[in-house]
Amino acid sequence: MYVVSLTYKVAQEIVDQHLDAHVDWLKDAFDEGVFIAAGRKVPRTGGVLLSRADRPTLDESLAKDPFNVHGVADFDVIEFAANRTAPGFENLLD
Repeated sequence: MYVVSLTYKVAQEIVDQHLDAHVDWLKDAFDEGVFIAAGRKVPRTGGVLLSRADRPTLDESLAKDPFNVHGVADFDVIEFAANRTAPGFENLLD
């Protein structure tokens, strides 16, 4: 499993210019099964994505994100092996 941390590197106005395209890309990526969770960081300095895709599929998808294409955010991909979960989250176990 992968945790992807996006950190904005441009002004919020520029982020907002690309937000609709990013949301469209994200919808497609969810439809393709690339991600299982996504959300904004609080405060709004970027976002976090959770993926069970293999690394080549994840990298291919991230390369298409308008935030990546237009240099809006830095992407930090962390591989994570879940070996314990709270009840109801067993599907996250490796």
